Amino acid sequence: MMPLYRIEKRPTSTVISFGVNAPESYLAFDRAGRPFVFNDRGYTYKRSLDGSLHLRYRDLANDWRERRVLSFKEAKEVLERAYEQIGRARTELSERAEEILRWTPDKLLREEKMRFREVYRFPISILPPDAYLDIVVQATFGCTWNKCTFCSFYKDRLFSKRDEASFRKHVRSVRDFFGQSLSLRRNVFLADGNVLALGEPLLPLMDTVRTFFPGRKIASFLDLWSGYKKGGDWWQTLAERGLSRVSIGLESGSSKLLKLFNKPGEPEEAIELVHALKRAGLAVNIIFLVGAGGRPFREEHFLSSMHVLSKLPLRREDIVYLSPLVRNAELETLDPDLTSLPDMDGELRRWFEGVSALGYKASLYDIREFLY
Repeated sequence: MMPLYRIEKRPTSTVISFGVNAPESYLAFDRAGRPFVFNDRGYTYKRSLDGSLHLRYRDLANDWRERRVLSFKEAKEVLERAYEQIGRARTELSERAEEILRWTPDKLLREEKMRFREVYRFPISILPPDAYLDIVVQATFGCTWNKCTFCSFYKDRLFSKRDEASFRKHVRSVRDFFGQSLSLRRNVFLADGNVLALGEPLLPLMDTVRTFFPGRKIASFLDLWSGYKKGGDWWQTLAERGLSRVSIGLESGSSKLLKLFNKPGEPEEAIELVHALKRAGLAVNIIFLVGAGGRPFREEHFLSSMHVLSKLPLRREDIVYLSPLVRNAELETLDPDLTSLPDMDGELRRWFEGVSALGYKASLYDIREFLY
């Protein structure tokens, strides 16, 4: 057993590290006492709010990355090992010992899974990376389109929306579920996929969010085909209701490529839309699908995307997300040449350089890393 190295009692979390001359393992807990990350000599275990435990490990020597959800048995063994270490730091934890040690592996794996399912009707399928620590509230379920071949996030649900009473009850249950761990969460994310397509019925829902989470900014996904139809006054109205950031899945500047992947909307429509969003004072994330179209579309995809991107009035607060295409069941039906590239790392470097040359901030968005 490694000796205790340090305990950091932060306002939003508690971090306990073990080691001799430097930390060799560490555990981080939210202020409700629930662990959210456990790193043990290079193996990182991340706990999702639904109770599942996810392994992340990178073998640098062989350039290999492992990502998987642990079985119940594996997860319990990892958590038991973690809590055995924590127990030896009970005295040093002082007032935070009760907060942390009231939890057991069984409670975290079984009871929290049940609580999560009571609060969230469907899984939280995806978020942009800057929202991974947001408080998610589900005003809608699914996507109004839900036919893009590269996207499998909402295939398990039909599009529907909550009424005001149901949403208010849901938001209250979300607040209670997080409890003291709300201090670790940054802002509020309105889910699911394109909730901003609701129009006027969205306004009282945003008021509810502000009532339960005062002072927190609101973010959401925005689809191009419905967002383009909204006038500038609409975005100003949402900004006044607390909306601060939107994430647009542009995917490509090539109209031909969007049609190939059954994505509605025209890339050029993003120019007028983003101008309207920026006039309303909103931050904007633009998402491109790197590798879409494979080798046949490699040049068209890149050049047309850089062309559209160059016309967007992005600023310091905006992010261009570069998301590697990840194959799913629907993509398997397409020509493999259209859904893969032999050197994805090299292609990503090319896109990063292209975005940087325009003076914009780029960030990796690997959907395989997501968990909530």
